[in-house]
Amino acid sequence: MTAPAVIPELVLASASPRRRDLLGRLGIEPGSIAPADIDETPKPSELPRDYARRMAAEKAVAAAASNDAASAHILAGDTVVAVGRRILPKAEDEATARRCLDLLSGRRHTVFSAIALRAPDGSLREKMSETAVKFKRLSDQEMRDYLASGEWHGKAGGYAIQGAAEGLIGWIQGSHSGVVGMPLYETRLLLKAAGFKLG
Repeated sequence: MTAPAVIPELVLASASPRRRDLLGRLGIEPGSIAPADIDETPKPSELPRDYARRMAAEKAVAAAASNDAASAHILAGDTVVAVGRRILPKAEDEATARRCLDLLSGRRHTVFSAIALRAPDGSLREKMSETAVKFKRLSDQEMRDYLASGEWHGKAGGYAIQGAAEGLIGWIQGSHSGVVGMPLYETRLLLKAAGFKLG
């Protein structure tokens, strides 16, 4: 496999190694990484789709402002796991991960993965993927084993589909890469529309 081509004029507004790896699948490597530090608290009654879109856009704008990257294209993303209108948190402790998994067990949920590309002129292009995911009904042992793995840490909804959790998911409909953290089909469309040369 050919090594990704470094694109100096593209900045990734995320410290997530998953998003960087996903970009590599498109054959590109961002010229730099500029994580955006923003308030990620959902607004009262904010719908999951709207929240994901707002977060991606705010990250792109914040990265441009705080990293003196105004002359580059800033690519940002946000992934939200939702059950109905309820936005699940990123699991930072085992208790939160357990609550998420209890809610997801045996049920269908939706993953919204938004991306935003801020151009040097300040204009913003956006795309969104929506993926339906269904977990099997988790036994007590499956729950304990997954929690013991620790791979839920920092993950929206308390799981990582690219890890052991994939063996607990009966089906998905939509973008697998979107659930991981960056929908590649939509990202490719966004970058090509901005004039980037992709295969």
